[in-house]
Amino acid sequence: MTSVATNDLNTVKRAFNFSAGPGVVPEEVIRRTQEDLWSLFGSGVGVLEHSHRGKEFDRVLEEAIADCRRVGNIPDNYQVMFLQGGATSQCYQVPMAFLAEGETADYFHTGKWASDSLAEAKRFGHVHIAGSSEETSFDRIPDDADVTYSANPKYVHFTSNNTIMGTEWHRMPKSPPGDAWFVCDASSDIFSRPIDVTKYGFIYAGGQKNLGPAGTVLVIVRDDILEKQVRDLPWMLDYQLQAKKQSRYNTPPTFGIYLMGQVFKWIEEQGGLAEIEKINQAKAKVVYDTLDSLDFYKPHAREIDRSMMNITFNTPSDELNKKFIAEADEQGLVNLKGHRSIGGMRASMYNAFPHAGAEALASFMKDFAQQNG
Repeated sequence: MTSVATNDLNTVKRAFNFSAGPGVVPEEVIRRTQEDLWSLFGSGVGVLEHSHRGKEFDRVLEEAIADCRRVGNIPDNYQVMFLQGGATSQCYQVPMAFLAEGETADYFHTGKWASDSLAEAKRFGHVHIAGSSEETSFDRIPDDADVTYSANPKYVHFTSNNTIMGTEWHRMPKSPPGDAWFVCDASSDIFSRPIDVTKYGFIYAGGQKNLGPAGTVLVIVRDDILEKQVRDLPWMLDYQLQAKKQSRYNTPPTFGIYLMGQVFKWIEEQGGLAEIEKINQAKAKVVYDTLDSLDFYKPHAREIDRSMMNITFNTPSDELNKKFIAEADEQGLVNLKGHRSIGGMRASMYNAFPHAGAEALASFMKDFAQQNG
């Protein structure tokens, strides 16, 4: 059940990698990167070796920003930045920048990463839980009828896809009161489908799931929000300064930016986000249809809130879960172990994950259920 990829040196068997992160990188991107590691733009110097102030990296950065804007249909009144520290750094950097002492921010509590974000925000101001699925083990997205905003929130934070639990927002949260804007942690479903960026004030996404390597975070923020910073921040944490310096206040993660740029080009080559969404829906349908057709498996997420990116499920027992993971691994279906907080299995199928891998998993699931049911 392995796929076969070839390069100029040898033939390499590639497993179907269901890792929740870092995730699969498009094969075409890996091949281009092999060449650019040796010589970028015919310069005789590899991408890892170029100065972040040189003309070659100027081109890398300019193309990455332009391609990101085009792929995401990002308006001119939004800044695109490539920062360091991953999405976890944004959990504290956002409230540090925008939430003054005595002010309130509203947070949706839908899983581990949402929990971390709201915990960090409490260091800087008040936090109100606008909606939560904690009582049902984070198996769903809060219904609009159950959402209660505070009287005057500074902003509203939500995590668009909950990687661990396998739930996803398939709609925007209902509109908040006053001048509050939406802050979205889109780390695990960024550019998996088209969105209307103008409905958001601030989007951040770690790179290691749908964009490329770990360690680089994409930030998309509306210009007027940059002016709302409430603290004199350290230079590295100052969004205004980073925007002014085009993410180059210091040496940025040059390779991460390069690879993200290559992924943006790859998305366009696939037909853009509308086509990417169709591909992702088709992959997820293969696995979810199998889950729903077999009583042997129990999905974790409520059906209407199921994630396209991360499919979570269990067999009837912990022993069978372990057996499933071990036997799948032997067949080249790797990294299916679920997060320790909920156990079971998790099949992460980000943009670059091949449809053949979804078919292979579905076939294995049917065989395993028949043999162990």
